[in-house]
Amino acid sequence: MIQILELFGGIGSPRCALRNLGISVKAIDYVEIDEKAVRSYNAMFANELPYKTQSVVGWNLKPDILIHGSPCQDFSIAGKQKGADKGSETRSSLMWETIHIIGQMGAWKPRYVIWENVKNVRSKYMVHNHNRYMSELAKMGYTSSYELLDARDFGLPQARQRYFTVSVLGNEYFDFSNLIHTPMRNIKDFLESDVPEYYTVTQPSMLRRIDGLSDYNGSFKGRVPVIKEYAMTITCKQMRSPNSGVVDLGNGKYRYLTERECWRIQGYTDEDFDNALKVHPGKKNCLNGALYKQAGNSIPVTIFESLFRKIILGETKKLEEQTGQLRFV
Repeated sequence: MIQILELFGGIGSPRCALRNLGISVKAIDYVEIDEKAVRSYNAMFANELPYKTQSVVGWNLKPDILIHGSPCQDFSIAGKQKGADKGSETRSSLMWETIHIIGQMGAWKPRYVIWENVKNVRSKYMVHNHNRYMSELAKMGYTSSYELLDARDFGLPQARQRYFTVSVLGNEYFDFSNLIHTPMRNIKDFLESDVPEYYTVTQPSMLRRIDGLSDYNGSFKGRVPVIKEYAMTITCKQMRSPNSGVVDLGNGKYRYLTERECWRIQGYTDEDFDNALKVHPGKKNCLNGALYKQAGNSIPVTIFESLFRKIILGETKKLEEQTGQLRFV
């Protein structure tokens, strides 16, 4: 049985990935400050969790894999880019708490430490923090590798690029080049057919930012794309710009993605969503802010599936030298 420790655990993307792969897993602890996300997590894994912890980590834990997706707001271009210098007390500086937790584990160390964060973590203003993070892990015996992964390469119709840093205890580098990729599925497979009227875009401030509807000079903070082959990054709110994009209904009408669609595009099942919806029913005929936020703050489940297929199951892609065909081993 694989033992995992989830820090900044959200709604349990790695836990869902392990479940989908049929890997026996014990979540020996789960830490998340967002009480609503904790409620969704507990509802999703109600039949599997013998306990429900939220914000305390015991130093005597012995996880095989530690996963953390520390807050990205202070790294992100969409945020104020305050950074994550140690001692700065920004939300993103909580990454140093992970280093502290590992350091307090004593002789036992997780075999793998996986960290996910936004693309801007490697920008010239933020890269020193990422480099220091890997340096601190090196002092504890880890070898770190990182790669920019896109959800579209793992079956999901979402342009979401995030850096994944995999730190391996010992001298082994993690090779991202042979991760199993999956062709992007058709966005239509993720969209609902019967969507209520209240998802239709009616706000003039949003309508004039939709691609092609005006001469508005779109920018990161002002453009609302029309979804065609894939959505843009699933965000915590849809009624703002930038957002994940809008669906063209024809006749000059557009609608927002529904909460269920956002969860699907992050790789969650409808059962996962329905369990979360039970504890966050929201207000009638209104967008459900809690469920949008949980989707936007999450990590694509299918990327974790690929990482775990390699780390735990030993499944990678290999190129046949003679035929040039891809095979899985």
